[in-house]
Amino acid sequence: MEDELIDSASLSLSRKSQLPGTGFFYPDSLDEDRSEERVAEAVDGAEAVVVADTDADGLGCVALIRELYGATVEWDAFEEDVTARVERWERPDGETAEEDDPDDAVEDVADEVLEPEDEGPRSTVALVGAGPYSLDEALENVAEYAPEGIDLYVCDLCPDEYEWIAEELAAASAIAESVSWFDHHQWSEETAAAVREAGVDLVIGESDEECTVDVTLRSLDHDFDERWVELAAVTRDHDLWLKEDPRSDDLADYAYWTDAEEYVAAVGNFGVDLPEAVERYIELRRVEKRELIDAAVSRAEIKRVGPWTVGVTYGRCSQNEVADALREQGADAAVVVKPAGSASIRGSEGFERAHEVAGHVNGGGHPRAAGCKPDIYDDMLDYAHHWTTQGATTKRVILNAFERVAAEVEAESEDGEGDADGE
Repeated sequence: MEDELIDSASLSLSRKSQLPGTGFFYPDSLDEDRSEERVAEAVDGAEAVVVADTDADGLGCVALIRELYGATVEWDAFEEDVTARVERWERPDGETAEEDDPDDAVEDVADEVLEPEDEGPRSTVALVGAGPYSLDEALENVAEYAPEGIDLYVCDLCPDEYEWIAEELAAASAIAESVSWFDHHQWSEETAAAVREAGVDLVIGESDEECTVDVTLRSLDHDFDERWVELAAVTRDHDLWLKEDPRSDDLADYAYWTDAEEYVAAVGNFGVDLPEAVERYIELRRVEKRELIDAAVSRAEIKRVGPWTVGVTYGRCSQNEVADALREQGADAAVVVKPAGSASIRGSEGFERAHEVAGHVNGGGHPRAAGCKPDIYDDMLDYAHHWTTQGATTKRVILNAFERVAAEVEAESEDGEGDADGE
């Protein structure tokens, strides 16, 4: 197959909005080999290893832990690359030589280990990027390649069930001197208890009050200066979707558009006051981001499910901004189905059960922000149908999940009324 057929940079915006990024077409078997190699390189000689989600919240935790160990990578190692990237995006002919988005999965359920392909500057605090569905693989690779006696940290990740990481966590713990786990997602009591019984120092913050950077900042035994408190506050502003500080969008977008090591170095050296070249890069990329958001909003449909109004759309886009636009149209909840097959579910004050809906379709998350990837793709014909119908089957499956949650809410209400009558 010719590279041009899957090259996102060569697509019109309309087609780009409806198809997954280039990385989607890279076979998992080859990606696993590359991931294993990258982890082996990253952890070689490390004194600590951080397995973290690769959004701004997870990577902010990595920056904190590197500060704790005095292992922040200097910004000089990335400055030239950022400048060159800005120059490409500023080309008047529009030829951007675009870096493909790291994946097309929603942040809550990214299922790839995301690391830069080329070996760059090294830190003695190694970063191993992971998502909820690649956490077992990441822990297995740490156990295989990290030196004995490391301090192991897991940040901004929550396993749906303990069983599928039990062996890998035990193996990683066996070579580690200590294991700490910081998170703010909603854990089941059984999973949290099992992780703690495995000897892990697990700290879970309130999901509607703290981001994981908050949890990490208060949990580490170190006197961090004020810029780290500010980083936590700005990260929280986006991660909890408070939208009170415009700088939080800069952090979130930059973390999504660049590789993990560059982001960690940037906030590690500068906090929330990003370098001028980075700010320019974000500004340039937002032009296309806005167009992709508009395309997704334009194809949205509003559905009534139980007591809620649900906005449903499809596209490769920033789901949070799309959800905002659908809420402005009267939606209590928003569903953004992505070309890669995953979906983002966003709530509001009128709908705080996003994680319950996602739980019915192979996902999870927070009351107002969750993600999932329905298990409905058996072969490439299923994906072809997904792209050509703009996610019709996935939309139907998720709307069915809304109906199930609505039925559960109604049953709870009836049980409550019955108990009151019985009194």
